[in-house]
Amino acid sequence: MQKTADSSSGLFDRLCNFKIGPVPLPLYICFAIIIFLASYYGKLPKDMIGGFAVMLVMGILLGDMGLRIPILKDIGGPAILSIFIPSVLVYYSLLDGPAKEAIIHFTAGKNGGANFLYFYIACLVTGSILGMLREVLIQGFLRMFVPLILGTLASCIVGTAVGTLLGHGTFETFFYIVVPIISGGVGEGILPLSAGYAEIQGTDPGRFIAMVAPAAMLGNVTAIICAGILKRYAIKNPHQTGNGKLVRVGDDNLNLKQEEEPVDVTILGMGLLTACCFYLFGMLVNIFIPIPAPIIMILSAAIAKATGIMPRIAEKAAYQFYLFVSKNLTWALLVGVGVCFTPWQDVVAVIQPSYIITVMSTVLAMVATGFFSAKFLNMYPVEAALVTGCHSGLGGTGDVAILSAAGRMELMPFAQISTRIGGAAVVVAAVILMRVFYAG
Repeated sequence: MQKTADSSSGLFDRLCNFKIGPVPLPLYICFAIIIFLASYYGKLPKDMIGGFAVMLVMGILLGDMGLRIPILKDIGGPAILSIFIPSVLVYYSLLDGPAKEAIIHFTAGKNGGANFLYFYIACLVTGSILGMLREVLIQGFLRMFVPLILGTLASCIVGTAVGTLLGHGTFETFFYIVVPIISGGVGEGILPLSAGYAEIQGTDPGRFIAMVAPAAMLGNVTAIICAGILKRYAIKNPHQTGNGKLVRVGDDNLNLKQEEEPVDVTILGMGLLTACCFYLFGMLVNIFIPIPAPIIMILSAAIAKATGIMPRIAEKAAYQFYLFVSKNLTWALLVGVGVCFTPWQDVVAVIQPSYIITVMSTVLAMVATGFFSAKFLNMYPVEAALVTGCHSGLGGTGDVAILSAAGRMELMPFAQISTRIGGAAVVVAAVILMRVFYAG
């Protein structure tokens, strides 16, 4: 009996050591059963509790799968699975009833819903910008100004031209294929970009998320492939790489490493308040300036950080709350995006050879511009191409995947400049241009 008991105890310990995301397997199964039964018997509320329960249990599983599956884990797998698997489940009516209603009500904010989508955007954008080193924001942007601008212009011109020649139309190619690729990822780019498009055209953001998400995903895959090619090129051409250093003169190499501070739970509430108030400030400014609130929020956060007008404790609070939201709620939010805003039939409709060629052309133009402009800027071509190429990545996840594929994680501060600030600038410019050129 003792041996049997010990064996059972050992098996249970092994099961507990196997985790789905951060949750031990037995506990995850227990949670999933409770949520399923609550939905089956109509006891799943259409509020924060019901929405969080369904989205977290799905997001934790799909995000964990995306991190484990070979190849997929290196190309933004968690984001891809968290968005598109729920979309497929809804399309085939495998996710329906109270569970679907709870997700929609909590995520989309329609008819008095919770609007978790905009809450996430506010926390992510405000915290990520306020959490950057001021030197990275100012000096890094100056350092990256020329290749980033040239690469952005090249990708816009080449991508739009290729898409137009292949029959996608100039307007559609630029706004719905090229811009999403260089918008800075999902949370910082696609979501506020779609919100801006929707406000201008007077329609639902979901329509645009379904249109632009595939371009961002494919752009990320292309950028990672380019990083792998650059790594092999650097091995054969060592004089073209700084092995992680961006500029050729040692004294000019920015050494900006941000030390992580321990999380202070007593200030997280202030971080939440800071994010909410930046968004509300955008709403107020929108009364006088016809720019969507999420875009004003991005600009105001960048200005506040660059000028140093925010107290250090407020910046720390916003950044630490951003870390909590991004590390714990991202995959849950993307499940909501998949259910509410990503109709599977629309996604399938846009994936075609001409679409893929347009996406690849856009990214290749970005990377090539960074590579060939480096010699005029006293920068290493491989590193300049990688950092510029991160502008085509899927946010922070894309930066990690791209630099990991190249074996040059030292470039992360510059990749953040390329992705966050470059993406924010593209989102702002695209929304302004949309307002100028959209006639309908």
